[in-house]
Order: sequence, then structure tokens, then C-alpha cells
Amino acid sequence: MAGVSPENLLRRPLTAQKCSLGCPLLDRCLGGGVPCNSVTELVAESGSGKTQLCLQLSLSAQLPPSRGGLSASSLFLHSEFPFPLRRLEQLCLAFCGLHSIGEFNPLDNVFVRAAHSADQLLDEMPQIESFLSEPKSRFPVRVIVIDSIAALFRSEFDNTPFDLKRRSSLFFKISGKLKSLAKRFDLAVVVTNQVVDFMGENGGMNGLRIGNLKYLYSSGRRVCPALGLAWANCVNSRLFLSRNEEVVAEENSSVNVGNGDTLRRQTRRRLYVLFAPHLPESSTEFVIRREGVFGVDR
Repeated sequence: MAGVSPENLLRRPLTAQKCSLGCPLLDRCLGGGVPCNSVTELVAESGSGKTQLCLQLSLSAQLPPSRGGLSASSLFLHSEFPFPLRRLEQLCLAFCGLHSIGEFNPLDNVFVRAAHSADQLLDEMPQIESFLSEPKSRFPVRVIVIDSIAALFRSEFDNTPFDLKRRSSLFFKISGKLKSLAKRFDLAVVVTNQVVDFMGENGGMNGLRIGNLKYLYSSGRRVCPALGLAWANCVNSRLFLSRNEEVVAEENSSVNVGNGDTLRRQTRRRLYVLFAPHLPESSTEFVIRREGVFGVDR
């Protein structure tokens, strides 16, 4: 048996189980899916598909490992109100049509809980741990979603040294608990985060320069992840979803613009790996349809 050395450890592949996002192209971009025993962050502006990806992940987790799932339930903690139940039901119909899932209802394996503040979430961590220890369905919980982490810190804190210090302390306490739970129960933990407009001259210390992209753009604006550098150090992997409107020409339309073509606006969305210990720089285009979120192979 070979001895343990730094070189051997570096050569060892990441053996964490992955959970499918529900699309082979998106999974390929992420090296197989969202890793367990890890905290993965989805950063994007509103309307980019963060919540829909998380709902789709919660359903995909129920698939057997042979089909990219974890044979598991999900715990979905939502701080954005109201919870999008109708969209989950819509995705569930498509999910059932695509997969042979037997007699159970996939909605029964997505447990939903409201989170109103960072302090409340921290206070409820013991109950969450107890919930994970005692499965409430045929599947153990192996996925936790927090949508969104930024909303938990939206209104409680002022821009004073005392509040900023308290906020950073809560960052590390919450992320520490999440990482501890991920390790103990082999969970895939996914948190969503919002973006804010970037007003400075360069990346500086705001977290923009962490990762594979020098700058982030969405809806034609330069943006950066909310919560700053302190929070960036609390997650294992960060993914960015961009959305941009493009004007495209269509031929043979009843409305022409002088050359026989017509113009229309089209939303183009893209997923980027900003940083992850197990992934190279990569990105893929995706679309949101009634049936779900799907990568586009161009």
C-alpha cells in the first residue's frame, strides 16, 4: 500500500458523489453535477433561473445514482416569498413524464421550510440536524437548498463597524454549520445569492477577481455577488448565471424592417464556473422552458 504523501493526495480524484441538475449538458459543465459534502453557490440577478435550477435539482435528487440522482429527498429553505409551488408542480409533471419513478409522488420528497432571517436560520440549525437524522420519507435528505442567502441579510444590518462585524460572524457560523452537516450527512448544499451593480474602477477586494472571470456582466450591466468577500470565502464553489437580451433577425416575417427581415429580442442565458476546487474554467448556454432548465449545445 502506497504511503500517504502530499503528492499522492493531490493525485487522488475528488470522490464526492454528484447530484444531477436534471440536464446532461449542465451536468457535463459541472463535472457530473452538484457535489455532495460541499457548499455550492449560484449567483445571479433576479429572473436568471437560480430558483428553477434549485427546484429541478430537488426533483433530480430522487433519481437512483445510476441515473445521476442520490435516491434522496431535499430540504428547501426559502427566504424569497412566496415559495414557487406552482412552478415546482409544473416541473414535477415534466419530471414524471421523463422518468419512470414508480408509485410515489416526487412532491412528497421535497420538504419546504421558510427562513426569515440569518439569526432564525442559525437558531434552527439543531432542528434541521435532527430532521436530517430522522428521515421523514422513504428517502433520506441529501440535498439542502437555501434560496436566497442574501435575502436573509437584507434588512437586519446597518453599514456600521459593529453590524458589519456581526454580519461576518454570522456568515462564518452559518457556513460552518452547513459544511459540518454536509460532511456528516454527505449532503449537496446549494445556496443562491443575488448580485449588485458594481460601481468601482477595478476588482479590488470585493470578490470580483476571485475565480475565472475578471468581470461579471448581466443585463448589460457590470455586477458583483452580494455579501462581499467575507461571504465568498464561506462557499466551496461559486457558479454565475448571466442573462442578456440580444436582438436577432428573423426572415420571412409579416413585419419587416426594410430588408425583408424582422427584429425580435431574445434572452440568452449562460452558466459559468467562477471557482470550484474540482472544476476547470467552463461555461454553457442554457434555456428555461416550461419543462425545465436545459443546456444548449452550440
